[in-house]
Parts: sequence; C-alpha cells; structure tokens
Amino acid sequence: MTGPTSRPPRRSALLRATTVVAAVVPLCTAGWFGWRALDHSDPAAATAAPPSAVQSGTGQSGSQTPDTPQSPPTGSAPSGSTPTGGAPTGTPTGTAAAPGDTPAPSAAADLTGRTIVLDPGHNPGNFAHPTEINRQVDVGNGHKECDTTGTETDAGYTEADYTLDVTRRARALLTARGAKVVFTQDGDRPWGPCVDERARAGADAHADVALSVHGDGGPASGSGFHVILPAKVVAGKADNSAIVEPSHRLGLLLRDSFHTATGEPYADYIAHDGLDTRSDLGGLNLSAVPKVFIECGNMRNSADARRMTDPQWRQQAAQGIADALTAFLTTH
Repeated sequence: MTGPTSRPPRRSALLRATTVVAAVVPLCTAGWFGWRALDHSDPAAATAAPPSAVQSGTGQSGSQTPDTPQSPPTGSAPSGSTPTGGAPTGTPTGTAAAPGDTPAPSAAADLTGRTIVLDPGHNPGNFAHPTEINRQVDVGNGHKECDTTGTETDAGYTEADYTLDVTRRARALLTARGAKVVFTQDGDRPWGPCVDERARAGADAHADVALSVHGDGGPASGSGFHVILPAKVVAGKADNSAIVEPSHRLGLLLRDSFHTATGEPYADYIAHDGLDTRSDLGGLNLSAVPKVFIECGNMRNSADARRMTDPQWRQQAAQGIADALTAFLTTH
C-alpha cells in the first residue's frame, strides 16, 4: 500500500493508543490520515508517522494459502467500477480491454540473460514486529518507517498475502521466458526488509528492472489501480536521476498492460489517468535501476476486494505485470 488508506485499527499492544483517535474522529478518517504519514503517504503529510499507522492483528502468513500459479485464463477480464475524472471504465464481462499505444510482447519473448527484481509489498510477519518496522530509515530527502504492515480487505485477506501470491505468479511467467527473477522477500523472513534495503535490491542483484507490487487501502468508496512513478530526487544519499526517464516508460507500459489483462479501471480516488509521480517513497528515491510501484486495486473497496481475492483475477494481474516487464526489456 503506497497511497492514502482507510483501515480499521488492529489489536497490537503497541497500537492501543489509537483508540483515543478513534473516539474523536470517525474510524475510516483517522486511519486514512494516519496512514498518509508513512512510506505509502501523501508527500505533504510525510512529516510524522503516528503509532496508529502500524497495523497488527490477524494478517499472519499462512492464513491465506496461495493457489498454485496457473496458466493465464482464457476468459475475459472481470468488470470494474466506473471511475470519475475521465478514467476509463472497467471492462464488461466478455469484452477485451482496449490496449494503449504500447507494444504487446510475445508470450514466447526471450528474456534469457535478463534479471528482474520483484518486491512483494510488506511481509506477512510485520504485524508481530512493530519495533523493527517502526525504525526510521534515511530515504534521501527525509526519514521514513522501515516498513508497514499493509492493509487488508474487510474479510481479512491481507495485502502481504496478496502481493506474495501475485509476484509468485508473475515469477513463474517470467522465468518461463528465460528471466532470472529475484525477490526482496518470499515470506522467508520474519519481517521486512526495510524500504531502503528493498531499494538496494535492484543494484545488489545487478538487475535490469525492479517492480514493487502493492494493494491500496484507500477510501471504501474509491476503486481502481494506479502506478507510482519516481520523481527526480537528488538529496542526501538519494540520486535517482538516471532512472527517472526509463521508470516512466516502464510505468506507462505497466499501466496499459495491467488494464488490458485485468479490466481494472484507473483509480478514481487518487492519481490521474492511473499514474502518480511521487518523491516521498524510499523504494523509488534510492533505487539504482528503473523501478515503479503498482497499487493493483483498493482492498477497502468491496468490488476491488472481490477481484483481488479471486485466484483467476490474480493470475490475470500477474500476466499484466509479466507482459509489461517483458515489453520494457524487449522494446524501445
């Protein structure tokens, strides 16, 4: 989750102080404004990170067993909500989404010799390690929490479980095309990694490209997906000048490919035409390889939640991600 969110508070002992906020402000509003101070925050509100931003509760690894990655479904993309502000509507069942002006890669595209870093947002174990994930890290133009717990659907399907499932599916597609795929975490560590370590993963792996996968926790009335692009940041230990232009090309490819594969509309509550450029995310500020974030949908919205908890839709999401990365590496 990297955008403003609306989440119910969870029950970690560290966060019991949030009940004071909840007593004064409606719950969804408190959760949303608290979250805006995190690494997933609005830049204007990034000066403080209240304890209420840390989520605890039931989002443990293993509570949702990922389905085995499968072949891309041959059926049509699911329908989506109708956004406002000029964004395209979701694709009705049985209708293919119209592609953008970006090239579509062949399923047989050869990615031999290419290295891709996939960054599954958050970690299923973060909720149990509030001290570690609340630690401040340097992101160049400021300091942010090491990581957060992420959001979840009303039914308790966590963002961390979602991101692991989709990235594993995308990995299967990309490795079948010959790519080497490196994960920042694969549910194989108790918490983290921190956002600065996630950013370094691309350089550490000598990767050609990196992508961070998330699910948003915005207002329940909002739906749709958006791609977050890096703004140029030259401050402190951050200098992402070299990756801004190729990252923007990647972002356009990803936006079009994801929409085509899933039928998910562009977000109607944040960003513009499915794109948002930000300078407050350590994962983008500190990256040495082209990188973007994707918020695949709003997990607090009932229609998006239904899609994101559907294994077939998650396979379509993985297909859109894999095709965008393939197009980035094989076209100009």
